[in-house]
Amino acid sequence: MRIDIHNHTTRCNHAEGTIDEYVQRAIELGIDIYGFSEHAYMDFDEHYRLGLDEMPHYRDDVLKARDRYKDDIEILLGYEVDYLPGHMDSRVLNADVDFLIGSVHFINKWSFDNPEFIGGWEDKDINDIWQAYFDAIIDMVKSGHFDIVGHLDLIKVFKFMPTKDIRLLAKDALRAIKDSSMVLEINTSGLRKPIGEMYPSVELLQEAYTLDIPITFGSDAHKVEQVGAGLDSAYTMAKSIGYTKAVTFKHRERQLVKI
Repeated sequence: MRIDIHNHTTRCNHAEGTIDEYVQRAIELGIDIYGFSEHAYMDFDEHYRLGLDEMPHYRDDVLKARDRYKDDIEILLGYEVDYLPGHMDSRVLNADVDFLIGSVHFINKWSFDNPEFIGGWEDKDINDIWQAYFDAIIDMVKSGHFDIVGHLDLIKVFKFMPTKDIRLLAKDALRAIKDSSMVLEINTSGLRKPIGEMYPSVELLQEAYTLDIPITFGSDAHKVEQVGAGLDSAYTMAKSIGYTKAVTFKHRERQLVKI
């Protein structure tokens, strides 16, 4: 079973291509379960996400595509929600969807993975940044709002690497994920970034496997040609570590499928 449930639409204002083009590409690649997880509305950094008034239209777009392609592929409806206390919206957190991805893109409102703000790395201790990031992951996980942890080690995107052992920096975050019964995504978009590797790294995925943390898969596509990109490598990595099953969702309920 091939799963790719982290993908975007033009409603986030930084993606290209129609929903039909994304779905048709997924069908061409033999993907069985394809999910849309648009950047959810919140009252911060609003240009890079869905508008509140667009939520019903986004839902309608995806559900119509689900019906249109029901004989060829299973389509899921979700959101990728930025964990930023005080700015998340209850209408998103309580939305009738198949899943919610919780992601950390901000440390104290600093968009650390946005090239526009890469200068923020210059005057900070890298080890401290990494620790602050994983502390935010812990808070996100403990909030209880989400089903999936998005791109666990996104903080490595620009190759600003810590001097401390990353496995130790991430240890408490992984334990929190385990304790919360959340799912960890293998996100292939890092292959397209300066870091040139998936999220999470092999080392962190091995730690997750040891803790029996379940996984799912996403290409985080913002363009049609990114649909399913790197998915074969993600499956190979997961299987080499020992994973034989992955998680998909329906109405926030988990379902295990063979990979």
